[in-house]
Amino acid sequence: MNRESWKVGWSGPLVAISYDRGVTVQRMDHVGVVVDDLPAAIDFFVALGLELQGEASVEGDWVDRAIGLDGVRADIAMLRTPDGHGQLELSTFRSPLDGGDPQPAPSNAPGLRHVSFLVDDLDAALAAVRAHGAELVGEVETYGDIFRLCYVRGPAGIIVELAERLG
Repeated sequence: MNRESWKVGWSGPLVAISYDRGVTVQRMDHVGVVVDDLPAAIDFFVALGLELQGEASVEGDWVDRAIGLDGVRADIAMLRTPDGHGQLELSTFRSPLDGGDPQPAPSNAPGLRHVSFLVDDLDAALAAVRAHGAELVGEVETYGDIFRLCYVRGPAGIIVELAERLG
């Protein structure tokens, strides 16, 4: 699939292309997002339709070594998409504190910028997340005759794309 056909004809899922590299990814397991208010973030994503799988507190030398920080004490929650294939890990750190820039990054900043969810009713999904503080980043738009979509800023400045397949 060339770059141009991706832009105009994507309707999911993509065809896998195999390369002999000696390593095979079995699946994408989850996306991790750090938030400042874990209960509010859980409520936001549950309102969108994700299912809370569990919550836990983590700390200790193994966590410190795994993520390269000292004195980690964090609370995490795992949520699963209704189809059972996607997971979202929400984390909030009690220690060490971030101390970083409190302003959320704009849509064009390098790095992970958004997480996208296919929804059955964009207007209902948008109303559900707005009730939990989400604000539109831009406007609700139509992409060709494939999707009606929008971007919202959710908990901790996370950009969430909501897309409804047309037709």
